[in-house]
Amino acid sequence: MCPLNKELQLSRHIEDLLVARNLRGMAQIQPALQPGYVQRSAKALYQAEGKILIGTGFWVAGTFETDGPVGAIALYLALKALGKEPVLVCGNPLYSKLSEDFNCFQLPLNDLPQAKLLAQQYFATEQVGCVLAIERPGLNQQGGYCNMRGEDISHGCASFDPFIETAPCTSIAIGDGGNEIGMGKVASALSQLDIIPSITSCDELIVADVSNWGAYGLIAFFALWQQKDMLAVIDPPHWLAYLSKHGSVDGVTKRNEATEDSLDATHAQAVITELRRLTGFLPIE
Repeated sequence: MCPLNKELQLSRHIEDLLVARNLRGMAQIQPALQPGYVQRSAKALYQAEGKILIGTGFWVAGTFETDGPVGAIALYLALKALGKEPVLVCGNPLYSKLSEDFNCFQLPLNDLPQAKLLAQQYFATEQVGCVLAIERPGLNQQGGYCNMRGEDISHGCASFDPFIETAPCTSIAIGDGGNEIGMGKVASALSQLDIIPSITSCDELIVADVSNWGAYGLIAFFALWQQKDMLAVIDPPHWLAYLSKHGSVDGVTKRNEATEDSLDATHAQAVITELRRLTGFLPIE
């Protein structure tokens, strides 16, 4: 089997792993995507020159949820290890917390025209090699944002959609429910789900049971290409606790606790362990 076919096979294994629990119907959405989307997305990031924008932060109960930022931070650190220039893009209150420790760019809250202008100015003045959204609310048909319960949360949301839609490079999105940026790519398939879907599309969409886990799937390919166990240093408990200390909530329970979508860190660690097995850094049991 040629290396390309091996990578496609690995990508399919990873794609299946990411939706194996089917917590919010992403296993039903997956067939609408061309297989190999994790490998293609990872390759775009791996080859990107210039800044890599990582949009994250989903508004929940007046603050931000843990799903999204944990994966964004893991991806940020992995890209830095590759010598890349990642930038975390988010609105407040997440921006004010992450900007203390990471290179960040601030989005305005509830101001789509200003976000469009910022995207235009950014792409005109900066070299950008890739743009990625992970668990970012996506605009719906009504021009607003809704959460998983169908509630309008537009007043608390910053708009990252223009950065994805006008990117002069590959745009990637990771989502787990259908109301996130990128889900417009599988619009027809989303009719199966009881949600108000996002219509914002992207070049490559990664679906996962928990969006954070999609980032680990990308890092698995970095590890393979670098021949270095980059997943071994990912520490979900640490970053969940870090975000909790800064005022995050679990997106499902709405409680300030070190969990993601109601799951404790052992679930994420199990996914990471399986990814390390798939990429040959741990023995297959």
